[in-house]
Amino acid sequence: MRPSGQPQQLQQRPAPSTALRPRRRPDLTLPLPQRDPSLAVPLPLPPPTSAPSSTSSSSSGPSPAPAPNPSSSQPQLPLSQTPHLSDLERIRRVGCGSGGTVWMVRHRSTGRGYALKVIYGYHEDAVRQQICREIQILRTVDNPFVVRCHGMYDQAGEIQILLEFMDGGSLDGRRITSEHFLADIARQVLQGLAYLHRHRIVHRDIKPSNLLINSARQVKIADFGVSRILAQTMDPCNSAVGTIAYMSPERINTDLNHGIYDGYAGDIWSFGLSILEANLGRFPFGENIGRQGDWASLMCAICYSDPPVAPQTASAEFRSFISCCLQKEPSRRLTAAQLLQHPFITRAQASPPLHPPPPPFTPPPS
Repeated sequence: MRPSGQPQQLQQRPAPSTALRPRRRPDLTLPLPQRDPSLAVPLPLPPPTSAPSSTSSSSSGPSPAPAPNPSSSQPQLPLSQTPHLSDLERIRRVGCGSGGTVWMVRHRSTGRGYALKVIYGYHEDAVRQQICREIQILRTVDNPFVVRCHGMYDQAGEIQILLEFMDGGSLDGRRITSEHFLADIARQVLQGLAYLHRHRIVHRDIKPSNLLINSARQVKIADFGVSRILAQTMDPCNSAVGTIAYMSPERINTDLNHGIYDGYAGDIWSFGLSILEANLGRFPFGENIGRQGDWASLMCAICYSDPPVAPQTASAEFRSFISCCLQKEPSRRLTAAQLLQHPFITRAQASPPLHPPPPPFTPPPS
């Protein structure tokens, strides 16, 4: 019995068919945006399939111990090998910030030391995928002036990154009075930046605490938590991340430079400010403006005051070097490759220091 009141045409509707039917209104179209292939973001090749996964918590055990890398004072694991998270013993906390905590850890089987950065919080899937993607890209970075990323663990919603350990700490809060030593530090950082920029990687958070040193006086760039791949990307790289005290003027005030932000030039501003701070032993923007002070005053000083300069007691080469970095107009800043040819760098390379090397750091004045 058919239900009463049921329309006859609905009772006789045929079963759905998989065959294609002609459109009732062929003149109606839905315009879709055409993606420009020149704007594609290149992805790195995936790791070898035989390599154990760095994101898995069920690895079969530690990898065989590789030969030490002679270019670093710390033992290295090949990029394709990552120790199991449970085989890492936390020794002590070496740093913490708004993004996470860094621990010194030791691999139980080999006794090798690493740095383990634990990123705070439970992230949304989209954010987690972006973090994982960036870390996988950064695992391909292979340069003696960039802290090596050995792997990543994504466990119970917590992301942990295994990094090369630098036993000398960072440049944060240190004063370096020897220009020869400072030129050697600047040279190493610039070589790391030149490498990253050649590979279309912008750091976006260069500051003294992200410039690390070890007992062999090697200086390396660390912390790519906010880095971005700029190779023909649609991302304008102008999101508000990083430490505002070291941001370039045009990054803070988008009205400057016609709203155009060049991430490479922004890294150079941050680098120059960090090197000048290491020389002065204090934040360069005036005695009364600190990194953690009044943000409004700090932003106004960065955007509208004259750029900081090296002291008159410094050499002419160092004053010129800092000036080439801290130009308000981004196009007037030298690139990392050009700064490596600056007399401040080449002079230090050509002539050995007149005195024995100073200790790694001189404490800042109280």
